[in-house]
Amino acid sequence: MASEAFEDIVETFEFLDDWEDRYRHVIELGKAMPELEEAFRVPATKVEGCASQVWLLPEIEGTGPGATFRFRGESDAMIVRGLVAILHALYSGQTVADVLKTDAAAELARLGLNDHLSAQRSNGLRAMVERIRLLAAEAAG
Repeated sequence: MASEAFEDIVETFEFLDDWEDRYRHVIELGKAMPELEEAFRVPATKVEGCASQVWLLPEIEGTGPGATFRFRGESDAMIVRGLVAILHALYSGQTVADVLKTDAAAELARLGLNDHLSAQRSNGLRAMVERIRLLAAEAAG
């Protein structure tokens, strides 16, 4: 059920067999993402449970389970900003119902991130996924 954008990331990761290259790619994905304006970097959009500062701003179109889920995000850490970009590729454009059905752990495992992120980064990634699922659940009604 992963998006085409996420499948592109999976393919790139399969092509890059060196983890330093993969980390560089994650950082590049983060750099390519539009910046979240300072006005939206507020406690209401901040993700708790991340060692770095992370903000996720939902942009949901429509109502109920068929609403389209999108979000914008930001982090003060380059690698985490890249992780936000990966989650953006995974979730943005799906219905909120599909967001809730997505097994993020399984999809992210396809990238092999679990074995190469620090415990703090893994916890932060889980916190971001939980926030996204919470936002989708609220939007689904």
